[in-house]
This record gives sequence, C-alpha cells and structure tokens, in this order.
Amino acid sequence: MRYDLVIFDNDGVLVDSEPLSNTILAGYLTELGHPTSYEESIRDYMGSAMHRIHDLVLERTGRRLPEDFDEVFHGRVFEAFERELRPVPGVTDVLEKLAADGIPYCVGSSGSHERIRVGHRTTGLDRWFAPERVFSSQDVGRGKPAPDLFLHAAREMGVAPERCAVVEDSPLGVQAAVAAGMDVYGYTAMTPAAKLVEAGATALFGGMAELPDLL
Repeated sequence: MRYDLVIFDNDGVLVDSEPLSNTILAGYLTELGHPTSYEESIRDYMGSAMHRIHDLVLERTGRRLPEDFDEVFHGRVFEAFERELRPVPGVTDVLEKLAADGIPYCVGSSGSHERIRVGHRTTGLDRWFAPERVFSSQDVGRGKPAPDLFLHAAREMGVAPERCAVVEDSPLGVQAAVAAGMDVYGYTAMTPAAKLVEAGATALFGGMAELPDLL
C-alpha cells in the first residue's frame, strides 16, 4: 500500500445515489422554471456542494432559488434513499480489505452531514464510517473543486496530503484532490474517462474490484 490514508467521495463512490439525486434535482429545477435534463444535471452539478447549484442558477438566469430549496430538495432525496438507495457494487469488499490491512480511510463529501448519515444508515455503510471518519463540505468554507475539504480531512486524520489517495467520480472532485496535492483515482461508472483524465486523475478504474490493486 503506497498511502497512509484513503479518502472516499460519497455519492457515486460509496452509495449509488447519483442517478436518484440528479433525477430529483433536474425535476425540481424544471418545476421552478429552470428547465434541466438529467444529463444536464449530471454535467453541471454532479459532485458539487449545494451552494454551487444556487450560484450557477443565479449566474445563468439572474434569479435566486427559493429559500427553502435545500430543505425541499433534501426531503425528496431522503425519501428516495429510503426506498431505493444501495451501496456501490463491490465497495464493501474494498472497505473490508482496507480494514483488514490496517489502512486508515475516511469520507470527504460535498453532501451535508445529514445526507451522508442518511445514505450510510440506509445502505448499512454506517458500520464502516464512525463520525470521526466523516467530513463534509459543511466543515469548510469552500466545497469542491477547492481543495479545502480534502486538506481538512487529511489534517483531522493526521496524514500529510502527499500520503493520501482520493477516490472520486466527478471532475470537480478530481480537481479538488489534485489541488490538494493528492493522488486521485477516477471511478468511471458515471463519468466519461476522458473528463476525469482532463481533470487530472492519477489513474482510472471501472469497477471497485480493481481499486485495491491500484492502491
């Protein structure tokens, strides 16, 4: 193992939430008069913190989203999570191997702590992630693609950035890891490989079974 810490993104890497949340986001934005397709939601918002959605809509339309946008959106997402959310295939095997090998790991997510907690509880991943292993964009001033979240996670876990590996599935997350001075492994399940390479991914993989050998 070449690293002293593995930092996992959450949505799309640990929990298979991106199809659910982006379907809901596209539908809600469209309801509010901002026509958005599922593909556009993936392209523009996947991997980003909530403030980026507000910023992009304001920049493009000159209109602010409603004050209760986050609350309504998350309410719909959590309902869908309870019905349909599953872990990403193979990720529990990766976590088991890291634990068996004594390799520290944590999660660094653009999602809120509540979103992470609901997703982990629903999928059973909460057994792998005690609260001290969970870091959210809520903990820092700027979300991805800024490096702040990953640097915060490394600092709290007591590991130098250059000794960290990040597992990401979005260009924004890859950019954040690169800016933090960390190696980043791009998961291509939902994002074209070329976009992750362009963002600076160290290596790519298409299935979780490949990840331990890469690390």
